[in-house]
Parts: sequence; structure tokens; C-alpha cells
Amino acid sequence: MPDTNYGYENESTQIADQAAEMARKAKESIAETAKTMKDKTQEFGRTAVNKIEENRVSAASALHSAASSLHQSAAKLPNVPDIAHSTAEKVDAMATYMEGHDTKQMMADMESVVKRNPGPSLLIAAAIGFLMGRAIRNS
Repeated sequence: MPDTNYGYENESTQIADQAAEMARKAKESIAETAKTMKDKTQEFGRTAVNKIEENRVSAASALHSAASSLHQSAAKLPNVPDIAHSTAEKVDAMATYMEGHDTKQMMADMESVVKRNPGPSLLIAAAIGFLMGRAIRNS
């Protein structure tokens, strides 16, 4: 009878070793996949920041042009020239801000605004998401 118990113990040990080896391999696989995902996410983030940075100055220039056009056409608008001039000044200020700040600074500023005003920020994000969804669905 002692030989039979030894056989079961030996077999149990082998099964436990195999299970431990499988667990180790699964852990390594998960860690490798997580690292790959982290690297890809960081690469995507860097690419997005670079694209924004490339287009930042041209967007600011376009905003300056829009503000200028709005100033010029404000006098022709009935009952709202003051509102048009005020809007043009705000658009021009936004363009100046974009020219004077890089993408990282703008993201940090945006983060602080969201932290100070979480409710309105969520409403704005929801509205933008809704409009983007409609635009994508319509195209």
C-alpha cells in the first residue's frame, strides 16, 4: 500500500508542477501583451500630439482670418454689430492663445478648466460627442 501512495504523490507533484508552469507562461504572456498595449497607446498619444502640433499654427491663422472677416462684415449685420465684434475679438484671442502655447500647455490648461468645472465640462463633452456622432452618421 505505501507504494500506491507514493505513486499518487508523485503524480500529484507532476500535475502541480505542470499547473505552475502553465500559470507562469500565462503570466508572462499577459505581461507581454500589457507592455505591447502600453507601448502602442503611448505611440498613439505621441502621434496625436504631433498631429495637433503640426496643425496648431495653421488653425490659429485660420481663426485670425475668420475674426478679421467677422470684424469687416459686422457693420453690415443689422442689430448685432456689437455682438459680432465681441465674437470676433474672442475668436482672435483664441487664435493668439493657440499661437503662444504648445499642445502640452493647452492640454494642461484644459485639464485645469475641467477640474474646476466638471459638470459643464461633461455637458460640453456630451454635446460635442452627439454632434460628432451625427456628423459621422450623416457622412
